[in-house]
Formats: sequence, C-alpha cells, structure tokens
Amino acid sequence: MAQLFIKQAQVYAKTRPTYPLDLFQFIASKTPVRDLVWDVGTGSGQAIPPLAELFKNVIGTDTSQKQLAYAPKLPNVKYNQTPPIMSIDQIQQNIGPQSTVDLVTLAQALHWFDLPKFYDNVKYVLKKPNGVIAAWCYTTPCVNDNVDSVFNPFYKIDSNPYWEAERKIVDNKFMDVYFPFEPVEGLDHTGPFEFESQKMMCLDDFVTYLRSWSAYNTAKEKGVELLTNEVLEKFEHAWNSGDEGSHEKLVTFPIYLRIGKVGNCTSTN
Repeated sequence: MAQLFIKQAQVYAKTRPTYPLDLFQFIASKTPVRDLVWDVGTGSGQAIPPLAELFKNVIGTDTSQKQLAYAPKLPNVKYNQTPPIMSIDQIQQNIGPQSTVDLVTLAQALHWFDLPKFYDNVKYVLKKPNGVIAAWCYTTPCVNDNVDSVFNPFYKIDSNPYWEAERKIVDNKFMDVYFPFEPVEGLDHTGPFEFESQKMMCLDDFVTYLRSWSAYNTAKEKGVELLTNEVLEKFEHAWNSGDEGSHEKLVTFPIYLRIGKVGNCTSTN
C-alpha cells in the first residue's frame, strides 16, 4: 500500500483535505481517558495536530518513512515507521504494553489493512474496557454543478480501472466494512456518522489533488495520462463558468466515521 503514495508524498501532504474539529471533538467525547492515542497509517499527518491538542500523547505510525517526513513535528507526538501488521514484540516496542492505548485512529487508512489481523493488534493495545477505535474516510469532493459534472465521469469512468479494489470500501462510505466493535457510550450503533471537510482551492490546487491519487499514478506507470489536455480544458472551462473566474472555490469532502469500543467485540458490521 505504501508504494502507492511514496512518489507523491509531498503533493499528498499539500493537497489532501484536513479534518474538521467537530470530528475530533466527537471522537474525544466518546473516549473516557485521553492519555494516549495511536494514529495508524498516519501518512503525512493530516489528523495529527487536532489529536495532539486533545490528547496528552500521540503516536503516529506508517509504513512509509517518506510520508512521515512531511508529518508535523509537535512536542507530544512521536512517529514510528512500522509494518502494516506488527508482532507483539513490535507493538510493545513501537506503541506500548498491552491495554495502554485510549484511542486508535485511522484517517483514510482502514481499507488498506488485513482487518482480522490488524484488529488483533488493536484489541491488544486498547485499554479494557472502553478503549475506543475511530476510523473514517472521505469520499469524492463536491465543488459546484459545473465542476462536478466534469469530475464525476472522470472519477467513475476514466480513473476507475486504475483504483485498487480497496477503494470500493471507501466509495461505500465504510457502511459494510468489517468492524467487530461495540457501540460507544451514548450511541446505539457504530456508524457511519457523517461529517464534512472543507478546503479552499484554486484550479491548480484541485488538479494537483487529482494528481495525488494513487489511481492517477498507477495509470501513469502504465503509460496512461488521465489528465490529458482535453480533460484539463474541460475542468478549466467548468471552473471558470458562472462566476468571476478562476479564483479559489470551496471544495467539500464528505467524511464517514465508524467508531466503537472494545468489550465483547461482537460483530457490528
């Protein structure tokens, strides 16, 4: 999985959406203790600053050292490069002893893991009872009718052959992802719960975001340029239509959260 993002690590860090504060406040409100959070698949650390504000200590892990190089450096945050699934010794070395983590978070990462094996790691480190796991994804962005009318076929048709199979889990808003955890206090299910991230972008930013896609880079490695001059002209025309021109626009990314706690760990997917 890491290989899909290594080449575009710097672009990824600059153009991917950050996450809204209300998402983190919601998660923290369901976490009884806020001593330690483990952010898995942290990448370039989009989720790190708000977690560092709300929790005493944060450990961010990723399989890509190149991605981690772009993550924010904060005094209560530690980064470790790890394999996607760790042995008990590796968990103890990189995360901590059994039942010491209050919260495990995964921002746009859950769909890349061998979930049964990964959840064994999660259940090992989370405090019992009531250690919390929160995993969220964002789906395709919305700009306006003009831009969306160009974007949607580009995503659903042009780029479709080059996405990894795991992308379908994101397209389905994490609704049917395997998630064997119990609802947290005050909730009667594990989600998905909907939030949204908004980011001001100019057309160059938006195109750069498209170039950060794993599908774009996979296509390029196969000799296919998805963002041809014709496609770029369509985006430019749509971006400049109906208003003052090529200024920044508000781009909205829908976010879908699954959140649960350790306990009997009966299936809730």
